[in-house]
Amino acid sequence: MIKLKYDKQGLIPAIVQDYKTGKVLMLAYMNEAALKKTLKTGKMHFFSRSRKKIWLKGETSGHHQKVREVFFDCDADTLLFKVEQKGGACHMGYRSCFYRKLTGGGRSSRIVAKKIFDPKKIYRKNR
Repeated sequence: MIKLKYDKQGLIPAIVQDYKTGKVLMLAYMNEAALKKTLKTGKMHFFSRSRKKIWLKGETSGHHQKVREVFFDCDADTLLFKVEQKGGACHMGYRSCFYRKLTGGGRSSRIVAKKIFDPKKIYRKNR
């Protein structure tokens, strides 16, 4: 396996991008085990910093991400995954986690996307 640079907690940022549109869907973190599981199964797995465990994207919602291509940056400390997204990537109901835009010189924001699903119908508890 390529020598990647993980941080002190053993994690590496993983940017997830729609392989057709190039739109950034989300950013999460992976440890080496999550990366190996992702590469083996072809479905995105991440490491939850709050729960301290590996999770499969879509394990609750069914909104899986099928890996199409994997890249790493020039410093080997960030991964970029181009995926086929089923449903929404964001647990708030949006296709992308980046659905808010800073406005007013950073003093305010506005929502710039439409919800594609109701998270209350998918997730048992609020995050």
